[in-house]
Amino acid sequence: MESAIAIRDLTVRHGDLVAVDHLSLTIGHGEVVALLGPNGAGKTTTVETLEGYRSPTSGSVSVLGFDPISERRHLVTSMGVMLQQGGVYPIMTPLQALRLFSSYYEHALSPESLLERLGLLGVATTPWRRLSGGEQQRVSLALALIGKPTVLFLDEPTAGVDLHGRHAIREVIAEQASHGTTVLITTHEMAEAQASADRVAILHRGKLALSGSLDELTGGGVFFQAPPGLDTVSLGEALSESVEETLPGRYKIMSETSPTLVAALGTWLAEQGATLGELRSGASLEDTYVGIVGDLAHEPPSEPTTSSRRTRRR
Repeated sequence: MESAIAIRDLTVRHGDLVAVDHLSLTIGHGEVVALLGPNGAGKTTTVETLEGYRSPTSGSVSVLGFDPISERRHLVTSMGVMLQQGGVYPIMTPLQALRLFSSYYEHALSPESLLERLGLLGVATTPWRRLSGGEQQRVSLALALIGKPTVLFLDEPTAGVDLHGRHAIREVIAEQASHGTTVLITTHEMAEAQASADRVAILHRGKLALSGSLDELTGGGVFFQAPPGLDTVSLGEALSESVEETLPGRYKIMSETSPTLVAALGTWLAEQGATLGELRSGASLEDTYVGIVGDLAHEPPSEPTTSSRRTRRR
């Protein structure tokens, strides 16, 4: 069966800037993929190209077997797009917005049922401008779902959303995937990627740096936190294992965990007058991400963003 989304050797330039550099990625029907990467990695440009708002400089993309630009009429009712911000008139209520969007589709979902599913009935008649950031996010998700899409593009779906709202959004994403909908999420939040995605693709400087399931991307080793600048050579000798300080105050022991290892680590730290922080077996997604893109606190400037995605378009 043909992939729901296919990106083949995609390159997109903004003047002299190469935003996406020979990117290839396929996403299956019913698969949830999280697209991660620092600001300027090429996430937004990639998704805009899939949505038909940008043209490839070279290479190609297809969604449900169609070109998003030349064959857009075949896709427009099959795609749901959730923007990170905006897209609704400030005085429009969630119910009004959903009823308007439902009129665009022959077989739309019930606006009232969507509001109930996302915990928004209590603010159904509240103007958009008076909604909290998390409520606006959930309304944006409802607008993306109203037409029963086959492919969903979600931009930072849980940004600014409280814990209850996050759980509701995660459940909706899982439900959509179980019904065969393909979901592509762009996010900076590792926890959301781990909670929602079947597979993660990490972009860095316009290239696909790594792609795989969570199990594939989170390998072995023992990870702990302690004061920065520890003598990793001395610690390695005490443990008879190699030790690396991956970031200030974050350490990796190239070994599997064991009671003996943990006891030796605790003893050595006590001798140095150092306190042991978090200790876990196996890498987290954040460990893998940081290993590829470097210090999260030093991300490059954002890539250019078209104004077209700031306002919802059909």
